[in-house]
Amino acid sequence: MNHRVVSPNGNSLQVVSSHQTDPNNSKILNIYPLSSYYFGSKQASFFKEETLADRIHRLSLNYDQNGMRTCVQAVILVELFKHPHLLLLQVRNSIYKLPGGRLRRGELEIECLQRKLSRNLSVDEESRGLGWEVGECLGMWWRPDFQTVLYPYVPPNIKTPKECTKLYLVKLPESRKFFVPKTFKLLAVPLCQVHENQKTYGQIISGVPQLLSKFTFNVIES
Repeated sequence: MNHRVVSPNGNSLQVVSSHQTDPNNSKILNIYPLSSYYFGSKQASFFKEETLADRIHRLSLNYDQNGMRTCVQAVILVELFKHPHLLLLQVRNSIYKLPGGRLRRGELEIECLQRKLSRNLSVDEESRGLGWEVGECLGMWWRPDFQTVLYPYVPPNIKTPKECTKLYLVKLPESRKFFVPKTFKLLAVPLCQVHENQKTYGQIISGVPQLLSKFTFNVIES
């Protein structure tokens, strides 16, 4: 196998052996080319259509019943055109989402993320996490109320945040098959396009490249 390291901005390219260490002491993250994976579709899943007012009402009822809402989302990388790409789900050609979802009562975060990945990206939803390697938590975003504003910290004047979203790094194997519900599109978007592009991708997704800045991307070619 050949190994080549791509810097987060995609400009630096060098061949390294698997025994070399990163001179900058950053963590090395192995990623594989997009062509290593198979992409298919499966039966459409239900997607709730609601207005902002309806969503706020639903979140308020959920908070009254269950307390703070916790969501987990997956940061999954592949390589295309010598640049790291982020896998995103697209809904109705306009809404972009990281794969993931809300925890059930009493559910562990990693178990929830594995369940959601199996539901949205696998042909066998009952596999419940088999083949999904969930790594470290990269960052957290907090919603102080039921509006759309998110913060990468809890504002000091907020004692009871309404929602916490945690981003976990998910490492892919050398090959696998993805099966996505027909209501979604699975897109590979370059990090340079996502970076600080809040208007298109929202607060959380546009901040992912900065969360990944501590890694050196080791692209593995078969």
